[in-house]
Amino acid sequence: MTQSKGQKERQWTVRKQSQNPHGKIKSLEEIADEVTPTKKK
Repeated sequence: MTQSKGQKERQWTVRKQSQNPHGKIKSLEEIADEVTPTKKK
């Protein structure tokens, strides 16, 4: 059976969104912690 066009496009976008070619993107909080490390008690 063939897939509908909408189904193919959904699968394509899911594949593209799930790729992390340069590793996981850090959150702003993680970047801020690297620049100015906070002291945790």
